Amino acid sequence: MVALFSQENVVALVSRTGRELQRYRKGRRQVVGCIPYRYKIEEKTWLGDLDELEVLVISSQKGKGMLFPKGGWELDESKKEAALRETIEEAGVRGIVGGKLGKWSFKSKTHDTFYEGYMFPLLVEEQLEFWPEQNVRQRTWMSVSEAREVCQHWWMKEALDRLVNRLTGQKLLGRETKQVLSCIAPDMSNCQI
Repeated sequence: MVALFSQENVVALVSRTGRELQRYRKGRRQVVGCIPYRYKIEEKTWLGDLDELEVLVISSQKGKGMLFPKGGWELDESKKEAALRETIEEAGVRGIVGGKLGKWSFKSKTHDTFYEGYMFPLLVEEQLEFWPEQNVRQRTWMSVSEAREVCQHWWMKEALDRLVNRLTGQKLLGRETKQVLSCIAPDMSNCQI
């Protein structure tokens, strides 16, 4: 009997290593990552209250502290592909990668070099039982305020703030859109924008 597997359901249990395919721009290493998040209430699509949101942080491999998954952006992948790959390798989750939260320049704590980092939101759809770095990292779901406190990188905290602003902005945008649509009445008497 032959078993068929979809490639999207298979995860390599070995992380990519080496720097041969690593991208650099103006001498700065290019890194990408995700802020994995989920809503405590399933089927939710917008953030009504910050307590409804959880983010996934992972332990640092080299030191103490927690961070969001991130790693090198390589020549054979897009930024989003690299961010998703790094998140699967380091945190063992996958899902929908959203639009870029921003770009940051920062100095490495362990190397005397500068990096450019790009962060993306990742709405988690699947948490894997086995993933490449499960033996060297711990993953923990926590509130936004807890994550802000334990995250060791200032630029990741800033990316988290942008994610929260984006998610709360979606709710506000949705409410304003409903108001505008309700004002498309013949007499416009109910408009309160």
